[in-house]
Amino acid sequence: MKTSCTLCILFTTVLLHLSLIPAPSAALLDPTTVSSVDIILDDSDYIRSSCKTTLYPDTCYHSLNHYATAVQQDPGRLARVAIGVSLAKAKRMSAFVSNLSREADYGAQPRALAALHDCFSVFGDAVDQIRDSLSQMRTLGGSSESLRFQMSNVQTWMSAALSNEDTCTDGFEDVSDDEPLKLDVCNRAGKVKEVTSNALAFINSFANKI
Repeated sequence: MKTSCTLCILFTTVLLHLSLIPAPSAALLDPTTVSSVDIILDDSDYIRSSCKTTLYPDTCYHSLNHYATAVQQDPGRLARVAIGVSLAKAKRMSAFVSNLSREADYGAQPRALAALHDCFSVFGDAVDQIRDSLSQMRTLGGSSESLRFQMSNVQTWMSAALSNEDTCTDGFEDVSDDEPLKLDVCNRAGKVKEVTSNALAFINSFANKI
């Protein structure tokens, strides 16, 4: 009986603490400013099922599951958060390529160095396009016609960003596979392309619902 009472008290205490947890704020919707520790609840079923519709479901789930509570099973929020994740990764890639361009071993193949500089340029463009997409998603509103126009802008910008990311890796096609610079840049760029592709899938899905 004593053990049973102790368990009852413990259970009641846990419920009390849970009831005192505040609801997620709007800031949770921006992955560029929110860390995973801010996500209190973990309702990942919607994220998992949504990610199955993308080309890279594993990458999708692992990159978005931390924001499951903020998404709240809302396709618009999901698209917005996915764009935020894409922006964060594209910005890190742009900074990486920028640093690498300054520190590159000039014993590397000339074609690899040329491709590296092209990557720096196109990733800068991709960051701007993804940033514009996120800004548009934050200000969606108006009539159905206006919403469709705004979403068309987002689709165009995110498609262009993905094309720019593809251009980065395409530039290394004529570089030998044993070139370390190619392996490093293409591996990192490939991961950014995956989250951008997933974000675009959610954008298209949301746009079709308007």
